[in-house]
Amino acid sequence: MYEWIKAFHVMAVISWMAGMLYLPRLMVYHSEAQVGSIQSETFKVMERRLLKGIINPAMIATWVLGLYLAWYAFAFKGGWLHAKFLLVIILSGIHGVLVRRVKDFAADKNSRSARYYRILNEVPALLMVGIVILVIVKPF
Repeated sequence: MYEWIKAFHVMAVISWMAGMLYLPRLMVYHSEAQVGSIQSETFKVMERRLLKGIINPAMIATWVLGLYLAWYAFAFKGGWLHAKFLLVIILSGIHGVLVRRVKDFAADKNSRSARYYRILNEVPALLMVGIVILVIVKPF
């Protein structure tokens, strides 16, 4: 059963990361669209569906399956595992920031620039690099 849970965990992580990398990119373009335009309204639908249909369920599955694996396989021990948890907690915080930004766009209250979203778009990728290195290399 462990291998199945690990496989579903990896699929959930891939889905979560795909969404976390795509949503800020949508927001770059959305921030440049005229409020009330067809473009802006289309971005609102895309952002909401991506968040509710993919990113949120994938994050929940990642956490549930990941906690099970950490308990079953590692008994929550290992410096690399603790560091990974820290990075995943930070990634979850970025997820929360994106949820807030989706709500702002939905209410036509975005106050951030396209540059902000371009920078925000890089954060999940950097966290992913650290998480993958910790999981594969287990440096400590």
